[in-house]
Amino acid sequence: MHLGNYFGAVRRWVELQKTDKQLFFCIVDLHSLTVPQARADLGSKVSHLTAGLLACGLEPARCTLFLQSSVPQHTQLSWLLACLTTQPRLSQLRTYRDKAAGFAETPLGLYIYPVLQAADILLYKTHEVPVGEDQLQHIQLTQHLAKAFNKQYGQTFPHPKAVVADDASSRLRSLRDPTRKMSKSDPDPRSCVYLTDPPDVLRAKLQKAMTDFTSEVYYDPAARPAVSNLIQLHALAAGLSTGEVERAAAGLTTAQYKLLLAEVLAERLADVRDRWSRLEQDPGYLHQVLETGRQRAAEAAERTWAEVVDKVQLRLA
Repeated sequence: MHLGNYFGAVRRWVELQKTDKQLFFCIVDLHSLTVPQARADLGSKVSHLTAGLLACGLEPARCTLFLQSSVPQHTQLSWLLACLTTQPRLSQLRTYRDKAAGFAETPLGLYIYPVLQAADILLYKTHEVPVGEDQLQHIQLTQHLAKAFNKQYGQTFPHPKAVVADDASSRLRSLRDPTRKMSKSDPDPRSCVYLTDPPDVLRAKLQKAMTDFTSEVYYDPAARPAVSNLIQLHALAAGLSTGEVERAAAGLTTAQYKLLLAEVLAERLADVRDRWSRLEQDPGYLHQVLETGRQRAAEAAERTWAEVVDKVQLRLA
């Protein structure tokens, strides 16, 4: 996980635990297979991410955290939903066009994974989906598929609503190119800060972060997107407004400010890194968390799937 993941999504998930909502958080190992994965690494990545989500504050007593592939109804429902959409509709999705550009021949899984994502959502009769702005088209597809299923087979799924943060947390940009969002798929390893980056790595990345030819530090997203991105990152990490960050940086050059920001981020991430490291040393506990989550998710998934089977008549008369 990088800072864009944390501030744009995971931090919000942790806050949702303070509400009375029933929460399902799914580690999407099947989605990860849309791009080549080293088989030996996939299991360790699942453990690593599970530990990271717990380190960030997800509590198994307050939410259901589980592995996508451990609940087979995800793929079963995905097939039925795929029969309700069309090739042109999926081809129009911006995320598909962006990701397909990196392949000489597009893998079929990359093409249809938004349908699996819709199944992930509808299987739990989800009402609200906290997402970043880049996922809005996928939620619209999910809404379309829910409506199409209900029309053909009878009222089954609610109309899921996308919940997007009303601040800049879901729009953190690459440290190396402010025209691009912060992403782990960026070929430049200096483009994003990972939650597990030690202070020296974090400092080196920030020192190489793009700024501009003005040494003064002030917030102007239109004229100074790179510097404004750093200020926004500082504001999120320290719980300040961008104006308060500007005042804290008064008199500093952008080079000096990068070092200040590195200290702020290192302090903010220290506890997460420590908890993450401890949790990864206890794989038995991580497996227990995912198994408990699987049992809870399976109960909900089996109820929905039984209803779907009845509606579609996927059984003997």
